[in-house]
Amino acid sequence: MKSLKKQRRIQVIAVAIVALIASTALIGYAMRDGINFFRAPSQVIAEPPGATEVFRIGGLVEEGTLVRGESETVSFNVTDGGASVPVTYRGVLPDLFEENQGMVGTGRYVNGVFEATEILAKHDETYMPTEVIDALKEQGVYVEPES
Repeated sequence: MKSLKKQRRIQVIAVAIVALIASTALIGYAMRDGINFFRAPSQVIAEPPGATEVFRIGGLVEEGTLVRGESETVSFNVTDGGASVPVTYRGVLPDLFEENQGMVGTGRYVNGVFEATEILAKHDETYMPTEVIDALKEQGVYVEPES
């Protein structure tokens, strides 16, 4: 009688472990496209990601590089002071998007150009995403704004 209870307990534990492993694998599989890692331009140049990897890049829009093409195509460079990455974007830019301002873009790095699918710009005069500030501080470029 005791060996039957012990055997049943081991079976329940084994099924629970298999269910836990399966659910963890399914969650990871479902989230694989939803997780975007942030990279600074210096990191992208040092270790270029694969052409299929979607990630976020952030920094300052480099002065003199903003070119509005035909229709809704825009190109510019994003920099963290240490490196500069060319960016292309097809769409309507946020109202506050301009040169020497912070931005974060989501997209892929293909043939040396970041092809953005989404561009975010700072929403007021003092805000800049934390990741961008950290990347600029690392390059020694960021200066705290005066209050």
